[in-house]
Amino acid sequence: MKFSIQSVYTWYRNLLRNPKYRWWVILGTLVYLASPIDFIPDVFPIVGQIDDVFLLTLLVSEVSGLVIEGWKARKGDLNTEAPNNTPEGSTSAASTIDVDAVSVK
Repeated sequence: MKFSIQSVYTWYRNLLRNPKYRWWVILGTLVYLASPIDFIPDVFPIVGQIDDVFLLTLLVSEVSGLVIEGWKARKGDLNTEAPNNTPEGSTSAASTIDVDAVSVK
């Protein structure tokens, strides 16, 4: 079994992207960050904080990415769900704009 930072990142990211486990992973990460028990104890200067910074960075980047994707999807859904009250093949005066008649100042 090969251990690498990339494999940890991929595993963590996949867990966060799974809606079934998302909140458990977020809660577990926050508990780990607040807990005095670490993979590398914080009594070692700089080295002890590396695992905390790594996990916090992963959490913030992935959750912010999920929020942005959700926001874009919701914004896209709102734009595509505009009601179309006109029958196929016909146009109404409200939906047609004469570009020549519009002037911008």
